[in-house]
Amino acid sequence: MQLGAHVSTSGGIHTAIDRIEAIGGDCVQIFTQSPRAWRPTNHDPANFERFKERRAEARIGGVVCHAVYLINLASPNDDLYEKSVAALENTVDVASGIEADGVVFHVGSHQGAGFEVSLKRVVPALRKALKRCSETTWLLIENTAGTGDTIGRSIDELAALYDALDAHERLGICLDSCHLYASGYDVTNRAELDRLLGEVDQRIGLERLRALHVFLSHPKLQGLPAYLEVPGTDGHGPDAEQVRKLKELHARAMKKRPGGSARRPGKSV
Repeated sequence: MQLGAHVSTSGGIHTAIDRIEAIGGDCVQIFTQSPRAWRPTNHDPANFERFKERRAEARIGGVVCHAVYLINLASPNDDLYEKSVAALENTVDVASGIEADGVVFHVGSHQGAGFEVSLKRVVPALRKALKRCSETTWLLIENTAGTGDTIGRSIDELAALYDALDAHERLGICLDSCHLYASGYDVTNRAELDRLLGEVDQRIGLERLRALHVFLSHPKLQGLPAYLEVPGTDGHGPDAEQVRKLKELHARAMKKRPGGSARRPGKSV
């Protein structure tokens, strides 16, 4: 398993590789712009090349870009909807430019309209974004915490989106353990986690699971990158000590798991 973290891109997108290398991570997640603003960052194309060079030098595995939190692809408000579509497309463009493995995003909220109705807005938006994905960059729907009218709170909803998009070849998912727990999936229980992964495999396919926030020891997940999303001791994100603890926990858990070295089926990032 690749173990890494979400880090800042302050000073240029290429600096994310310096930061993840400095804290001992194997994989990295970044924002391509401020996560709480619509205005995209005007990246220097030279920094895209530097990012790719530094990634190779530092031997960083998985790279994903997380789209802004403001996105709501189901919004009935046309202005918000168009901004959301544009923001996701911009993230895809930057991710493709640095040859990232995926764009992680939250679909949004149906705001009381209902999940089925929301598909009429969400599906066309995702089709547009998928057309912009490079051959190496996937769209990864992240599951959400089961509160309010959020979309993607269950495997059923993730599978419905996957089916509505005709199992597009560059469409996958990112599973967040905290969000799953909040939605009623007790991922601390091995039997429940086994059941969950079985459902994912049956409804979507484990080969479509491309990133994690942040499972550790299940043998079917060992080929995946897992990204730590925490405030850090100083409020500026994960640090070297937290990445060290993450790797220590993983190593300890794997020693206790029979078959812990097994890899998940299919290609992984």
